Amino acid sequence: MDSSKTAPSTEEFSVNGRTYRPPARPLAVICIDGCADEYLDASLARGRMPVLARLLASGAYRAMARGALPSFTNVNNSSIATGTPPSVHGISGNFFLDPESGEEVMMNSPSYLRCGTILAAAANSGRKVAMVTAKEKLRDILSHELEGIAFSAEKADQAEESTHGISAVEELVGEPVPEIYSAAASLFVLKAGAALIECGKADFLYLSLTDYMQHKFRPEDSESLDFYADIDHELGRLLELGAIVGATADHGMNAKQTPTGEPKVIYLESLLRQELGDGVKVILPITDPYVLHHGALGSLACVHLPDSANAGAVISRLLELDGVTEAYERQVAAQKLELPADRIGDIVVLSGRDVVLGRTPEDHDLEAVKDGLRSHGGRYEEMVPFFLSEKISGEYSCRTGDLRNFDIFEFTSNGSQT
Repeated sequence: MDSSKTAPSTEEFSVNGRTYRPPARPLAVICIDGCADEYLDASLARGRMPVLARLLASGAYRAMARGALPSFTNVNNSSIATGTPPSVHGISGNFFLDPESGEEVMMNSPSYLRCGTILAAAANSGRKVAMVTAKEKLRDILSHELEGIAFSAEKADQAEESTHGISAVEELVGEPVPEIYSAAASLFVLKAGAALIECGKADFLYLSLTDYMQHKFRPEDSESLDFYADIDHELGRLLELGAIVGATADHGMNAKQTPTGEPKVIYLESLLRQELGDGVKVILPITDPYVLHHGALGSLACVHLPDSANAGAVISRLLELDGVTEAYERQVAAQKLELPADRIGDIVVLSGRDVVLGRTPEDHDLEAVKDGLRSHGGRYEEMVPFFLSEKISGEYSCRTGDLRNFDIFEFTSNGSQT
């Protein structure tokens, strides 16, 4: 018998305080990056997601879940892949001020992870694990200690057996490497997942998309509707291959602009330097290499104060600003927002639904978002869709009171009736 077609292992495994009992069939968890629930509603209402509609009509589980804060990509993908909040896994943003070096750095290295991943544990239990991400930065983090397949759509042509567990990805998928600023980047991930299941190379998958389309288009725009119709088609392919599918998002998405389309920005560093001097530094955890998405403008910021500053007084001043909704000292933020205290600022600031936080006007190229700014990072992008392709079991239906997006692997593995 061809070993690539053997039944998936059902061996139970545990990691980070959770136990997983995977079924004897392929399992795929999808992170639809930036998927506010309104995107699904708009597409379903217009008949653009017939596969999802049929599943829901037959009893598949759909709900809303609370993501991790800040509602950014690295943070929530790390939570989904570990089943833990940031206070446990240690990833506090896409970007932070490293307290050890004093340098502003991207959190793209697996060295920043403080716990193991579900993916590595599943592989160690005998599952054929594959992680396919749209963006290379996530592959770098989440492939930590993974004995399996891990590659990104962004650099699929560079995948090698020795470093990625696979080669000739373009041949496998039947498409060339996509442009990262495109719908095709996300669809490549889903097509790769189906191809890996079909050829017997994977039976436990994490498929993480990119949010370019959600940054660019509203839920009702024709481009969004076409994109979600394509996602629905690829969902159908996974189901045809016998997979149980769970899906959620890392964060939602909102317009962050005035009625005339201009970005609605509070430049925190400029404002605080006027009052406290040059010792103030504002770190924007949304910062990453993909500035065309968001211009490095999101709805959560970390403020590092000079030693002479009084954090309480600064918080009082910040809360007077129109558009600032929350501001907390470090220890309060760590407890209230489930963050690692050593990887955030002296103050953590959150803004309103239609407002973003910046450093100084010189630090942001608004030309990159001249067609409209849609972004995320705060409370208003915290709630996300949560979907299971099967009917949910009685045991798990009792556990939906404060559903988290990082429950998705456990629900997909353990929570179906079948």
